[in-house]
Amino acid sequence: MISFKQLPIEAKAAVAAGVVFFSMMLSRSYLAEKLDFRMRRWLLRLQMALFANTLMLMGSLHVWRSTVTTFTRSSAASSCFMLWKIAVFMFLALAHSSFFTLLFLVAEEPYFFSLTAYTCLGAYIILIFFLFTLGSVEQAYKFLAGRGAKADTGNKNRTALKPVLAVLLTVVLTVVGLLNASQPPTVNLVEIPVHKLPSTMNNLKVVLLSDIHLGPTVGKTKLAMIVRMVKALKPDITVIVGDLSDAEAKIIRPAVEPLGELDSPLGIYFVTGNHEYYTSDVSNWFELLKSFNIQPLHNENVKIVSPKSTSDWFCLAGVDDIEADVLRYSGHGMDLKKALRGCSSEHAIVLLAHQPIAAKWALQERPDINLILSGHTHGGQIFPLNAGAYLLNPFFVGLYQVGQNTFVYVSPGTMYYGIPMRLGSRAEITEIILRSP
Repeated sequence: MISFKQLPIEAKAAVAAGVVFFSMMLSRSYLAEKLDFRMRRWLLRLQMALFANTLMLMGSLHVWRSTVTTFTRSSAASSCFMLWKIAVFMFLALAHSSFFTLLFLVAEEPYFFSLTAYTCLGAYIILIFFLFTLGSVEQAYKFLAGRGAKADTGNKNRTALKPVLAVLLTVVLTVVGLLNASQPPTVNLVEIPVHKLPSTMNNLKVVLLSDIHLGPTVGKTKLAMIVRMVKALKPDITVIVGDLSDAEAKIIRPAVEPLGELDSPLGIYFVTGNHEYYTSDVSNWFELLKSFNIQPLHNENVKIVSPKSTSDWFCLAGVDDIEADVLRYSGHGMDLKKALRGCSSEHAIVLLAHQPIAAKWALQERPDINLILSGHTHGGQIFPLNAGAYLLNPFFVGLYQVGQNTFVYVSPGTMYYGIPMRLGSRAEITEIILRSP
């Protein structure tokens, strides 16, 4: 029987990841009710950071072997090669450290270290993809050419070309992604017909925000920009469908202050996303948002009454994010029956639900819902994560019609999570015009 010491380092990393994951499951099952919020918050974030890093270790070993070990024999004495080894090591170290910034480096404005670390993480993901893809193409070529494992000069050249090409592609896409994410969110105008919406509420304007992710790489300056753009649109209603922040309310409160400048005559509403529950600070977030006249919809609903006629209204409901159930967050979890209590099919129903999978579940239970507004997917945020986000969500991004009288709109996010890059997606403030039949 092979001992742990005899296992290759990749296998050891996989075992370590399994151990951390198992400890996360034990914590959720047996410690959730016994630890106070602060301890739970630290334990959860530490476990998630360790889990991500143990998984990344396998990729980092591949990166090192592809970009350093491959050239060691021919370039060992070169001073330039030594600088390259240091650069690759620093790059990997920064990418690994990004997950720990949530524990130590969250403030009103992002720290330069956090921005650098998360940029390296984004580049790391792109580099891993290209190394794997080019490696697969190389193996397919060898197989089709019938050359087996026998190496010649051409093979050696191709082996050296693969990491060089991967690095060049990564650098180019990283720069493009950074430039794209640095632009203000685009304002996307969407007109949606809402069955049974009163005629007096035709052309009602709803501004949808989602996935701002205040934290290590998004701060007060960017939020203030978003608020200015929303105010310029003069919405009747503003809704924030989750993942507003990645940090505790007390720590990041100064960055949230621009939200107090929002002004919508028919109200500003908020529902939780999965990242609110990762903070383990939802109650304090609710109180902070209420101080800015933003109403959390905690499995509840409100009647949005027409300014032209008090007898005309529709039901605006919001559900907790489904991650609250996974985390066993006391007093929280998606409860559609409670959220829609008093909302009948005689009036239009609009539901706020952070995750598209929650939108799917809601429609299975209540097909009379007319419109669901979601976020969560970020449109994949960066290549190559777009494909995974598309496959894992029943609704990916944009407007979907379900049946004859129901629509689902999924925002690609108003900012970004952690990595200050966007590739194949664009940050968005959604200006929704509700049309009556």
